[in-house]
Amino acid sequence: MPTIPELLATNLHDVFGNRDAASRRAAIEASFSPEVVFIDPEETVTGWDALEAKAAGLLATAPDSFEFREDGVLYTGDGVGALAWTFGPEGTPVARGIDIVTVADSRIVELRTLLHE
Repeated sequence: MPTIPELLATNLHDVFGNRDAASRRAAIEASFSPEVVFIDPEETVTGWDALEAKAAGLLATAPDSFEFREDGVLYTGDGVGALAWTFGPEGTPVARGIDIVTVADSRIVELRTLLHE
């Protein structure tokens, strides 16, 4: 069973940072509840297909040199975790944020993304 730190890393690197659609979908199905709720400043969506569309849409508009990187310490609690990240070329990120997950039965049931302004 994956730990909360492992789920946070999978979300960042294998889902939102993964440009390969097949392996991204496999990571989603292995790490997220089928009814996952994803909340970001733009909207709230539910389910694997909607989560996959968010990740694919983000990556489709970003240059190939843009990558997600962990940015600071990871926080965990009872069924929750948080991980700050950057997005952009190495050394010059264009975006910063934090992902906060709620976990049940070793799967992410809610993912909330907050952006640095």
